[in-house]
Amino acid sequence: MNADATAVLQQALGRCPLVAILRGLTPPEAVGVGQALVGQGFVLLEVPLNSPDPLQSIATLADRYPEALVGAGTVTTPRQVAQVRAAGGRLIVSPHWDRAVVDAAVQFGMICVPGVATPTEAFAAWQAGAHALKLFPAELITPPVVKALRAVLPAHLPLRPVGSITPDNMAAYRQAGADGFGIGSALYAPGRSADQVGERAMRFVTAWRGCAGHGSITA
Repeated sequence: MNADATAVLQQALGRCPLVAILRGLTPPEAVGVGQALVGQGFVLLEVPLNSPDPLQSIATLADRYPEALVGAGTVTTPRQVAQVRAAGGRLIVSPHWDRAVVDAAVQFGMICVPGVATPTEAFAAWQAGAHALKLFPAELITPPVVKALRAVLPAHLPLRPVGSITPDNMAAYRQAGADGFGIGSALYAPGRSADQVGERAMRFVTAWRGCAGHGSITA
């Protein structure tokens, strides 16, 4: 595993372990939405590759917000990994576990977060060099399942549920052992203004701070 990539991810997670999944983001929106998110403390920004001109949005975000860890989601091939790297992205997120994608990301020194849904996939991805695991879809991977996975996976390996995460259900996952979350349409959706994204980002950050370290939302 790339030690530099691991240190970069740990630093980012220490600041805010919430990943903004910006599916549908367009390049003209990138600066405003990025500012709204970074301004509320988000430092992990993911533009899925099935968005309009995603590489341009990634390049814009990476250039404008160097303090953030910017990359792509819905990455399914090694060629896409190389394209994201060329655009300035440092984060590779997949909806699935694919050895070739993980190998490419690790080779480039990028942070790789594959999607897994079973213990077999989780251990295979970790042993291949994944830096964190995306538990997807979270609708199927309930808090009791997260607790069972957390009990057998390495304690240092971040587990990040993705799918229908809201400020109201974060605490249950946190109690079960989740180390962070990927947040999609509850945070950003096409047509939503930067101000609206910022307001939603604030609610998510507040909810995380309420449950982190305490196991439940305290306010």
